[in-house]
Amino acid sequence: AKNLHSQSEDDDEEETETAVRAWPSQSSILSGDDGLKERPASSASQASYVVNERLQELVKMFKERTERAKEKLIDPDDSDDDSPTACPEEEAQPASPEREMEEQQPQSRLCCKVTPPRWIRALLQYRFPSSIDPFTNLVYVLWLFFVTLAWNWNVWLIPMRWAFPYQTPSNIYLWLLADYLCDLIYILDIMVFQPRLQFVRGGDIVFDKKDMRKNYMKTFRFKMDVISLVPLELFYFKTGINPLLRFPRLLKVMSFFEFNDRLEAILTKAYVYRVIRTTSYLLYCLHCNACLFYWISAYEGLGSTKWVYDGKGNSYIRCYYFAVKTLITIGGLPEPTTLFEIIFQLINYFVGVFAFSIMIGQMRDVVGAATSGQTYYRACMDNTVKYMASYRIPKDVQNRVKTWYNYTWQSQGMLDEQELLVQLPDKMRLDIAVDVNYDIVSKVSLFQGCDRQMIFDMLKSLRSVVYLPGDYVCKKGEVGREMYIIKAGEVQVVGGPDGKTVFVTLKSGSVFGEISLLAVGGGNRRTANVVAHGFANLFILDKKDLNEILVHYPESQKLLRKKARHPTRPSSRHWQEKETEILGMLVGVPCKDATASG
Repeated sequence: AKNLHSQSEDDDEEETETAVRAWPSQSSILSGDDGLKERPASSASQASYVVNERLQELVKMFKERTERAKEKLIDPDDSDDDSPTACPEEEAQPASPEREMEEQQPQSRLCCKVTPPRWIRALLQYRFPSSIDPFTNLVYVLWLFFVTLAWNWNVWLIPMRWAFPYQTPSNIYLWLLADYLCDLIYILDIMVFQPRLQFVRGGDIVFDKKDMRKNYMKTFRFKMDVISLVPLELFYFKTGINPLLRFPRLLKVMSFFEFNDRLEAILTKAYVYRVIRTTSYLLYCLHCNACLFYWISAYEGLGSTKWVYDGKGNSYIRCYYFAVKTLITIGGLPEPTTLFEIIFQLINYFVGVFAFSIMIGQMRDVVGAATSGQTYYRACMDNTVKYMASYRIPKDVQNRVKTWYNYTWQSQGMLDEQELLVQLPDKMRLDIAVDVNYDIVSKVSLFQGCDRQMIFDMLKSLRSVVYLPGDYVCKKGEVGREMYIIKAGEVQVVGGPDGKTVFVTLKSGSVFGEISLLAVGGGNRRTANVVAHGFANLFILDKKDLNEILVHYPESQKLLRKKARHPTRPSSRHWQEKETEILGMLVGVPCKDATASG
């Protein structure tokens, strides 16, 4: 009872405090109105009357709030209508037309809202990283592309603007705008991107901003980048706008070579880019020679001799045509007349022979690297055909061998997948094997429930072999030393008196030969033939490799032996007998023994 009494007293105190906080000032309580004229004259009775009146108003306010809360729970859609208003008189006033128009305008704007494209939203949400991996970051490769564009602008157009009269007072501002835009790209590369590149120190990747900045400033590339921005353009005020003063911009050549390396690393057919790049080297040599030829012609006077450019037609195309005939030594050029022309022509011939031979050698290396796999395939096939011809192998066997080479190369792009991965570390080979073959092996019911790491180890030991239509995967009487997993295609289990009766057709994901591989039943000789039905690509697992793996996984070994003794069968007795017969033929277990073990 005391607790209830104290709790009621606390509630009364809270209500009194709430009532006091609900009114903004003490003067409002004592403010005069019509009711005060009828109140008692004494101060005590007057104060109690005021308190009782205010408490009744407070109770009334609580009831109204309770009713509004109930309405919100019953009808949540009308909850916005219960928001407090500034003045009751304003609610009663009808809305004016101007006010309705103002309220409708934001709604119309929302209805006409246009969502930006996805790439714009991704660009707005992109945050510049504090460190950049130069080998895997595609944004950095894209930035190197813009730096390479700026460098190529200077490399190609500085000599052309110096030699040819393409830079005139009417378009000088456009040339300067493009020049300073390239300079801005250079500055951003030095100030923003290069100091954020990660590097390896003592085997650890460094992410610290200060260390990355210091590492960049210690490199030779930083010195070259700074020299490339030497402001020789200040001499414009004395010599005029001479494009040769921008020659230091060519020293940022290391960004060009880095872009080549990064782009080749992400391209699937990098040899195409190598051919384009080698061709551009030759075109640039011709470009420089054309610029020099026009400069010499302008120095001696256009059309002054038969050898120089006569000033007719497009000057750049005519001079470029002369450079092509000179460097490639086609012939049919006019004879030089002055000593200066003779010396220039001799230098052209020597440089042309030297540069053209280098370009041909590079092109040969690029094409040879691109077709090295196909060259190896042709060499293997030619040697095999030569070997079969020397031993007079029958033609039908030779044709099947040629068909195997052609199909294997067209389906896989290589003859042996293991040779491609032999140089990789063991962990990387496992990662590749899991990505390529795990989906197929994990669906095999025989390995379900086995240790996951055991399956990973088994993937590294699988060999992929292609069988032609009609090829025997295993023959009757052979000793079973392998287990087969069908990767693609179909195989047929044949037997019977004529050896052509098809017992069952196994498709992709099926396994056969596992019982003899696990030494179940004491025998491991095949009593039936398995023939490829069409082109079939099989995974082969040797018994020696499997035993080496199962030594480390005894629980998985017990599970596999149990599944080999009691394979899963349909409920029908007809199919039970059929499967028992097939298993007996495959692994060399007599049908009676297989039935008894079931």
